[in-house]
Amino acid sequence: MNATALIDLYKARGMTLATAESCTGGLVAAALTAVPGSSAVFTNGLVTYANEAKAKLLGVPQATLAEHGAVSAQVAKAMAEGARRCTGTDAAISVTGIAGPGGGSPEKPIGTVWFGLATAKGSFAEHQLFTGTRDEIRAKAVAYALGLASRAANPEGQST
Repeated sequence: MNATALIDLYKARGMTLATAESCTGGLVAAALTAVPGSSAVFTNGLVTYANEAKAKLLGVPQATLAEHGAVSAQVAKAMAEGARRCTGTDAAISVTGIAGPGGGSPEKPIGTVWFGLATAKGSFAEHQLFTGTRDEIRAKAVAYALGLASRAANPEGQST
């Protein structure tokens, strides 16, 4: 789903959205705010690149960061929950990953990205492994995040 379609969907449902981003560095928020009229839907974007920012601004527990690492299901879920809690939006999405060109490991190779979605119905995290350059991985992560955000506006709800 592209940003224009997502904004239109949220407008039709009367919903608001916030983002919490790490490896995408605000690119999801930039995609949303590039759409005229997005302010009716998009309220906040938090770029929490450093672990300290994830903890301080989003309330991600230091113990979770230490045990699982910033690129994990637990942190992605906590980031989305924290963004929704601190912004008061209907939904919040998060992105945390390894875009490269360095930083990967056998357990978490370059292209590993975790996404979180939080709504009043609950929260969950999903994992994707993207290929390509740093810019390509980040672009793919933005596209995936927009699609994930559309699930919050699904009338049937979401799985938690």
